[in-house]
Amino acid sequence: YDRLLRIRALRWEYGSVLPSTIQFHMSAEEVDWFNRYKKSLATYMRSVGGEEGLDLTQDIKPPKSLYIEVRCLTDYGEFEIDDGTTVLLKKNSQHFLPRWKCEQLIRQGVLEHILT
Repeated sequence: YDRLLRIRALRWEYGSVLPSTIQFHMSAEEVDWFNRYKKSLATYMRSVGGEEGLDLTQDIKPPKSLYIEVRCLTDYGEFEIDDGTTVLLKKNSQHFLPRWKCEQLIRQGVLEHILT
């Protein structure tokens, strides 16, 4: 039971795709359980919060500001913000973007939060 709680916490920490180094240490049954939990959570998030759903994995801790400064660690390409503005995310470029739009890319290693 304790191991399943830890695997569930991985979904909240890493998102829907686990790094291969973590998956390597999981049994086939644990990977299957993670995938079923991931699908169940996604279904629930789509069912609440209107047309687009509600992403519960964003803002695990309340943000201090709505915008953050980020640096792009890899060439990502175009990134669209809610107001329709498109930003080109190229390696080593810096941007001031909405926190909630960047958090998933930060977890994936595409962006890093620049602390000032």
